[in-house]
Amino acid sequence: MQTLTDWLRKFTSSKKSIFFLLVLLIISTHGYSQDKNSHADDKTTWQHFTYDMGNVFGGMGYAYSRPFHWDKKSWLTFGGVAGGTMLLYTIDEPAKTYFEDQKEDIPQFIRDYGWYYGSPQNNYMLTGVVYLTGLFTKNEKLRRTGVLLISSASAAGLLQQVSKYTFGRARPRTGEQKNTFIPFSGDADYHSFPSGHTILAFTNAYAIAKQFKNPWVKAGIYTVGLVPGISRLWEGAHWLSDVGLSVAISIFTVEAIDKYLDSKYDEKYNSKQKKTDWSLSFGPGTVGVVVHF
Repeated sequence: MQTLTDWLRKFTSSKKSIFFLLVLLIISTHGYSQDKNSHADDKTTWQHFTYDMGNVFGGMGYAYSRPFHWDKKSWLTFGGVAGGTMLLYTIDEPAKTYFEDQKEDIPQFIRDYGWYYGSPQNNYMLTGVVYLTGLFTKNEKLRRTGVLLISSASAAGLLQQVSKYTFGRARPRTGEQKNTFIPFSGDADYHSFPSGHTILAFTNAYAIAKQFKNPWVKAGIYTVGLVPGISRLWEGAHWLSDVGLSVAISIFTVEAIDKYLDSKYDEKYNSKQKKTDWSLSFGPGTVGVVVHF
């Protein structure tokens, strides 16, 4: 008899695109079905599309320019992230051993999910569906969500691609030590820092979660978004510090672009929500992320 794990493994490998498309669409459109346009919309679909694509690139530029406008508090936050990354760096090697030892105990379909959901082709297929749904139904809130997803993934994704090539950090699976760097290497085994799968998956999760007020719903979405990053630790594709920094990049990018989009769209789904505060937590034999809603 076919087990549930076997069925899910077959499903994720043969129908993965449809599965993830439906999951993200259901999550993203929650709360939109009863929304009505706040005012009559006499613009054409093409006009909306060109406006939105301008905001995709505008959002990317805004995110990249933020360091030039940071205040003291922002620089202190940056310092905290840098310090947290360095702390994770100190435990990269024991963390590598720990996560790789758990690999065989993790169901294959969860590991498959981590790979497929964090892959660029699936990411843009899913975010594209979210955006196009909003475009053709003339739902500004869903259009804005699509713009936020596409712009954030593009900005953070481009940054991680440049960083991977520049730093040239060896992946754990190479057998090299954590401090092995070959800058500007064309070998994918030396593209560990940061983690692209983590950035794309958590960028999506963080952007979608901003639209929900319920802290348990938000926490659930964050958890789903963190699985691809953790799966890369199981597979020996990234160090813990790679994943930790990637989560921070995702949060900073989404927050910056969301602020930019506030001035571009009437719909401000996050205007009355409490700010989410993320911090790293360290203790004897433990390391983790603490989220305050």
